[in-house]
Amino acid sequence: MKAFLVLLLGAVLCLDSGSSLQCYNCMSQLSNSNCQKKVDCKDKETTCKTDVIRVVGLFSIISKGCDSSCESFHQDFKVGNRNISCCNSDLCNVNAAGTVRGSYGIAAGIAASVLWTFLNNRL
Repeated sequence: MKAFLVLLLGAVLCLDSGSSLQCYNCMSQLSNSNCQKKVDCKDKETTCKTDVIRVVGLFSIISKGCDSSCESFHQDFKVGNRNISCCNSDLCNVNAAGTVRGSYGIAAGIAASVLWTFLNNRL
């Protein structure tokens, strides 16, 4: 009887739990703090995807979710860039660098430096 229980326990431990990959999910958000909703991916072969479009000095548009054919990608534009990243462990797409507040802060800092230089040279 003990041998049967040990075999049964071993069989249960070897079975696939059936749990699916979990990813953070959001569409076209301006802040990563708005992209913290967890979802279970439907297909076991999926990856977690993060798509960030940055407009230099202004804002970022963040989208996250499950994807079955994610390919990492980076493209630079004159006024910003787009970065797609893929990963395949639970909740691995937690980060998306850049927020509206940070971008506005950088833009305000640059504007203040230019204004300060301009005003100092005129006096």
